[in-house]
Amino acid sequence: MQSNFGAFTFDDAARELRCGDQLVHLSPKAFDLLGVLLRRRPKAISKADLQSELWPDTFVSDGGLAVVVAEIRRALGDSANRPSFIRTVNRFGYAFVGADVLADARPTVPAAASCSVTWGGERAPLKAGENVLGRDPAADVYVDAVGVSRRHAVIVVGNAEATLRDLSSKNGTFANGMRITSAVLLTDNTEIRLGALRLRFRQSTTGVPTPTLDEDPPRLGDSP
Repeated sequence: MQSNFGAFTFDDAARELRCGDQLVHLSPKAFDLLGVLLRRRPKAISKADLQSELWPDTFVSDGGLAVVVAEIRRALGDSANRPSFIRTVNRFGYAFVGADVLADARPTVPAAASCSVTWGGERAPLKAGENVLGRDPAADVYVDAVGVSRRHAVIVVGNAEATLRDLSSKNGTFANGMRITSAVLLTDNTEIRLGALRLRFRQSTTGVPTPTLDEDPPRLGDSP
């Protein structure tokens, strides 16, 4: 089974979780748990069922299951309070809530594309992988503005797509006027709002070779 959600690809056969081109480490139990949640999405699965899937011959407390869920959330950059992927169902269990996106349905970012964000007179190029936006001087995109959290949001640039995800910011992250609660795909000229600050995601294909047409179009003066 292979599932794509946000910037992530889960490959059950290869036992790999990737974010773009980068391999994301998960312990064997965390990988198995994520697989169960993906296979049975969007249904909520009880703790007892999950424990029997992961530890069929061993009694494990709810605390042990919670530790594995926390590991998955850290790997996905998810939050228990504002989940983008894994929702806690109080006094019952867990459910996968991230939208599954088919690979051939994604808007693509050409391999040679250059991605950046702009605001005011500023322009910040984005690298492949994760780009944290925020007021922290150590952030990949340093944005010193009122209402912006130290680690406000993250843009993940991969071979096939660029996505935006909120990092549990105080004032929220918006894409084209809509507050986001899970990872969303970005296209050229998407407006991003961090609190009250407006930015633009830009995608340039400069340097991509011009495609060759199969047939020459008729030229002025040619006979029909």
